[in-house]
Amino acid sequence: MTQLNPYLAFAGNCRAAMNFYKECLGGELIIQTVGESPMDQQMPGMTSNNVMHASLTKDSLILLASDMMGSEKAVQGNTISLCLNCSSEEEINTFFKNLSAGGTVTQPLTEAFWGATFGMLTDKFGFNWMLNYMKKPQ
Repeated sequence: MTQLNPYLAFAGNCRAAMNFYKECLGGELIIQTVGESPMDQQMPGMTSNNVMHASLTKDSLILLASDMMGSEKAVQGNTISLCLNCSSEEEINTFFKNLSAGGTVTQPLTEAFWGATFGMLTDKFGFNWMLNYMKKPQ
């Protein structure tokens, strides 16, 4: 089933924020740091304690977040993306093509280490999108 989830970007305080949201909303919080991922060696300048990906799940509520601002400073407008979890390879390709028309592809669709096809773009209205399709285990 295709889902749309907010993805929050933090500048080093993701863990504190997600723990706060867990206290407020309940649910299961999973946090993966940069140091716990294969990206650790590829992230010069990043500390291994930064949150690479966090998810807070309670029933149908899913809140996603990370400390992965890159070289950008956190300002209102660039701290949230729309994460579209797609249900098929065809769907992610179609959505990515359609949403990027007139916009900017910031990361082309590629095979990600977590077993998904993943890409990012900014649409022609300035909204950031992250598209993800988790492939089924073979």
